[in-house]
Amino acid sequence: MSGGHNHGGDAPRASSAPAAAAPVDHSKHTHAGHDHGAHDHSAHGHDDHAHDPSGQDHGADGHGAGGHDHAGHGLAGHAHAVPTSLKAFAIGASVNFGFVVIEAGFGYFADSLALMADAGHNLSDVLGLLLAWGAAWLSQRTPTARRTFGFGRTSIMAALANAIILLVGTGGIAVEALSRFSDPAPIQTGIVMVVALVGIAVNFGTALLFMAGRKGDLNVRGAFVHLMADAAVSLGVVIAAGVIALTGWLWLDPAVSLMIAVVIVVGTWGLFRDSVDLAVDAVPRHVDRQQVEAYLVALPGVVEVHDLHIWGLSTTEVALTVHLVRPQQMLDDAFIAETCGALKGRFGIGHATIQIEAGTHPCGLASAQVV
Repeated sequence: MSGGHNHGGDAPRASSAPAAAAPVDHSKHTHAGHDHGAHDHSAHGHDDHAHDPSGQDHGADGHGAGGHDHAGHGLAGHAHAVPTSLKAFAIGASVNFGFVVIEAGFGYFADSLALMADAGHNLSDVLGLLLAWGAAWLSQRTPTARRTFGFGRTSIMAALANAIILLVGTGGIAVEALSRFSDPAPIQTGIVMVVALVGIAVNFGTALLFMAGRKGDLNVRGAFVHLMADAAVSLGVVIAAGVIALTGWLWLDPAVSLMIAVVIVVGTWGLFRDSVDLAVDAVPRHVDRQQVEAYLVALPGVVEVHDLHIWGLSTTEVALTVHLVRPQQMLDDAFIAETCGALKGRFGIGHATIQIEAGTHPCGLASAQVV
């Protein structure tokens, strides 16, 4: 935003140099919930500063040919990469749904609450995979004039919905398990052990599809963590069934069900917390805001940094807007390009919008309490 975002609100700032291009009006531009309707970004014209090397024009999403630097990836070409591709979600959802049907049927036949609880957990994972699959597909759709950021935030919504589904399902498992402690029912341990062993193979094998991308996407991480937890839970069911067969301790079945509930909560809580943070535009956990601010303050000619916002456009894309005060500095496209490139390379912030100010007029957004 090297000064071309005119959102109205503050008094216009004096330009330290003639604008190199006519200003572009972005009066309707918002940053995925960061509505800068009160922002005045009219200090300089919105020039072409280090656009995507591919030369993609962002006019389709309302940005015009000049303006935002995306440090190497044009908005119109946003491919919110799912490292293992959409096929991983398709395969994972299909295989796990088939196993859920089998596990629930045998669990009912064997009267095993632990097996039924594990089937319920696996069903919630299937729903989560379907949500993540749909969100990943939507995230790859091209932005439009109205949805200028595309559908990237659907991935955040899917992650949050996935976490909520898992936590709600946990409550049902826990209630049923507690009720069975007073009257534990006998189970057919042989069937339970065989089905649970199959579950270990299914869950672990499916989890491997998401291993490569688990660090770069919250949805992929959620799928990997839950599938690995399922494999561990199935192992617990095998062990419990074996112990029951040897000892006759029927209380182990509801006890293992409660353990499954605890595993779900522990494995899901981090996903829920991170999803809520992204939904309310918090700084993503992998970005250190203080380090970003320290980097910007240390840039040549910068005497002040304010109105700094960092948030997730999706589970994989991070955006930033900031005002940099550089007194008596000419409009410098190279400075903008280098800064955006460094933000991308050092902090993983691929959608940076920078407003340059000369500091000759007070900025109404300089206070940390002003959004």
